[in-house]
Amino acid sequence: MSKQPVNPIDEERAGVGLPAPCVFVNGEAVTTVSAADRGLQYGDGLFETIAVAGGRLEFWDRHMARLIEGCSRLGLPAPDIEALANEAGILLNGQRVVEAVDAGVLKIMVTRGTGGRGYRMPDPIEATRIVSFHPAPDYPAAFARDGIRVRVCETRLAEQKQLAGIKHLNRLENVLARAEWDDPAIAEGLMCDQAGRVIEGVMTNLFCVTDGALRTPDLSRCGVAGIIRTLVMEIAEEKGIACEVTDISLKEALSSDDLFLTNSVIGLWPIRAVADQSFAIGPVTTKIRLALIDRRRAETKA
Repeated sequence: MSKQPVNPIDEERAGVGLPAPCVFVNGEAVTTVSAADRGLQYGDGLFETIAVAGGRLEFWDRHMARLIEGCSRLGLPAPDIEALANEAGILLNGQRVVEAVDAGVLKIMVTRGTGGRGYRMPDPIEATRIVSFHPAPDYPAAFARDGIRVRVCETRLAEQKQLAGIKHLNRLENVLARAEWDDPAIAEGLMCDQAGRVIEGVMTNLFCVTDGALRTPDLSRCGVAGIIRTLVMEIAEEKGIACEVTDISLKEALSSDDLFLTNSVIGLWPIRAVADQSFAIGPVTTKIRLALIDRRRAETKA
């Protein structure tokens, strides 16, 4: 599998004031896709959201492995990883050279490409790949240091084992859940499944800490198996911290000593309150957070 993308952009752009490209569609610097694309018509595809720090992509190989696994699950042709790496490299170098930006978010989408009206898959499948660069979200540093307030969402996740774990493009449940609040004091929402089991945050994975051990929800029915979720479980094993993947009711989650959330962009945010219930940031959460910071720094320098 390809490592970090290295293909440089033509630095003459910087000298003539041309803006750096921000989007590639099938290798072309354009900003539109066909109205017949199945990603638009049906959400028929996958995506990855990759943090950029110091001009480098964090955990590139892990993201590509998940993308390939998702393609296998959906019966999509796996994208050319080398082509993705080259296109990502051009975007990152363009931001660095032309825009003087070395941090942000790279988003990769792979769809089943164009096809006629109707659900039947096209034959042959000619997948569409979209690579885009976005500014880093302006989250307060206090979110990672002091924790965040969250709410419990009314929108429930449906069970679909064929889609569970993968980062597919069908995200209406998350969209509806995020639309439930506009209070800037609330940074995230917890989502449960139809049986009332807590599954994840709207954009994050959840960990519960009880008696010095970690628990994280089982994602075999629904939810997204995040890259940082997996990394946190690896860090826990390295640190001798027990970690169990299991069903967790909302009541059990709220009975934990402390809670934290993870994703590839934010890293780790402790939870300091769920609605009116407060939580302290315990030593396990702090240990995991600091270890994760070290891993991300090492990845950036690799």
